[in-house]
Amino acid sequence: MANIGYIQMVRHCNQNCGFCSNPETPWFHDAAQVRDLVDDFAARGYFGVIFTGGEPTLSPALPDAIAHARDRGLHTRLISNGQKLADRAYLRLLEDAGLQHVHVSVHSHKAALEDFLTGTPGSLAWAEQALSHLAESPVRVDVNVVINRFNCDQLHETIAWFERRYPHVRHFIFNNLDPSIGRAHTNTYFTPKLRDLEYALHAAARRLTASGRTFRVEKVPLCYMGGFEHTSTETRKIIKSEERIVHFLDEKGTVRQQQWGHKHHAVCRSCTLRGLCAGLFDRGDAYDPAELTPVFVDPRPIVDRVAADEASDPAWRRAKLKDTAALVADEPQPPETMAPPDGSRLVTPSHNRKRRRDPWVDWHPVDAPLPGQPTPEG
Repeated sequence: MANIGYIQMVRHCNQNCGFCSNPETPWFHDAAQVRDLVDDFAARGYFGVIFTGGEPTLSPALPDAIAHARDRGLHTRLISNGQKLADRAYLRLLEDAGLQHVHVSVHSHKAALEDFLTGTPGSLAWAEQALSHLAESPVRVDVNVVINRFNCDQLHETIAWFERRYPHVRHFIFNNLDPSIGRAHTNTYFTPKLRDLEYALHAAARRLTASGRTFRVEKVPLCYMGGFEHTSTETRKIIKSEERIVHFLDEKGTVRQQQWGHKHHAVCRSCTLRGLCAGLFDRGDAYDPAELTPVFVDPRPIVDRVAADEASDPAWRRAKLKDTAALVADEPQPPETMAPPDGSRLVTPSHNRKRRRDPWVDWHPVDAPLPGQPTPEG
């Protein structure tokens, strides 16, 4: 199957997105530990591994982790805000290690709005520099956009901007906000209404399709995806019987997910796409279930469309496609929490806070305190 594992390398970051779903915790994965986790993915026959965070480029273990994953035959991906990838020498270091694919997170083409969303002045300029370097790199680049209240009406405009400035970017991921965890749970003003994102999302989807580009949409119910249901990440995983293991650096620990449903409202019971739809991605009450509407269309063309996308899906392996008749509308089950393989310890870093002020400093929590900085005991 096209299973891809996730490893959170660190949980600190050189940006401060107000809706971050994985805010800072006092843990990270060291090099030996990551090797164990990579070996486990390889033993399970996974297609690849995605290194994420926090901001994974802040981990000095990242190049070694990428090289080891390639040695084990895994496809190597990275999710990054692009700030350190703006350094061409650092990007070359990751290329030499074997990085194949990077997702750069950019949430708006408007510099002032991007600064506000990331909590970091100049963040768009960093991302643009990284994208320019990646245009000359063998590493494939995609763009991740987190849909929120402040950009949800501009998604099509952002796509038009990318088409003009970065034509080498051929794939986009629109990730709807999860308002029930992380900073978004506190900063509730970032949560969009589903009705507010519908027009711009469809306009962006039509534009991308017309230009021959591809895209995926995460955490958006299928009743808001009319005509583009086959691009839903969760729907594709349901159809292809995929699983995902994520090694978190928080209280969740290691999670193995094989069910891709979230919350369904009573009105969803009559929807013919219920078995293909993950529902409403929200464990709290931020989204209004009254916005959901049952859909009455034949699900089989959607299944066939996903099955026909083999050539465009770099993670594809011979998946056991579900029979449409087997896609029953049972209530989703929570992901399985499982014990990580050997090396699952969490390493407690120093309490030194220098990294908050200077993300470029050549320092890591396992190192001794910087000169002039007090020790945790001092």
